Amino acid sequence: MSDLKEQTKNTSSEDFVKETGVVVQVGDGIAQVYGFNFVTVGEIVTFKVDDQESTVIGLVFNLEDMTTGVVIVNDTTKIVEGTLVERTGRIATVPVDESLLGRVVDPLINPLDGKGELDNLSSSQMLEPRVPGIVDRQSVCEPLQTGLMAIDALVPIGRGQRELIIGDRQTGKSTVAIDAIINQKN
Repeated sequence: MSDLKEQTKNTSSEDFVKETGVVVQVGDGIAQVYGFNFVTVGEIVTFKVDDQESTVIGLVFNLEDMTTGVVIVNDTTKIVEGTLVERTGRIATVPVDESLLGRVVDPLINPLDGKGELDNLSSSQMLEPRVPGIVDRQSVCEPLQTGLMAIDALVPIGRGQRELIIGDRQTGKSTVAIDAIINQKN
C-alpha cells in the first residue's frame, strides 16, 4: 500500500486525464471527432498527424451526443478519418494589443502583411467570453423613445431591453423598427 501512495504522490492531475478522440468524418474544414467526453466549446485541440514538423490546431464548436464538431484552423489537407485528436485544456484566446492595429494576421496571429513579427502581445481576450448570469446583469433603467407617439405612450420600452414586434403582413412592423433606430440618433 505504501508503494501505491509513493507512486501517486509525484504525479499531477494531467497524468490522469489525457483525453483523446478520433476523427470519424472530415469535410469543408470541419472534423467530426468521436471520443471526447469532457471537452468544452471554445477549447483548442491538436490533431496528431504523421508529419511531426507542423501542428494542426482545431477549435471545438459543436457538442453532440456521440461526436464533437471541430473547426480545423490551419492545414485541413493533413486531416483524414482515423486521425487522433488530443485535448489541450486551453480555451481559445486572442491577443488584444495596440501593436495589432493596422496589421493583417491569420487565425493563429501570424503576420501576413510583411511588416515583421509581432512582439510584446501582452494582453489577451477570450474568443467567446462568458456571459454574466441574469442576476449579475445590470437592470434596464433608461427609457427608449421610438419617435412614434402612440407606441411611446402605450408601451414603456427600456434601452437594452428586447422587444418583439409581431403582426400581420403589410402592417408596418419594419417601419416601426427603422423609425425607432433613426430616432436614436437624436
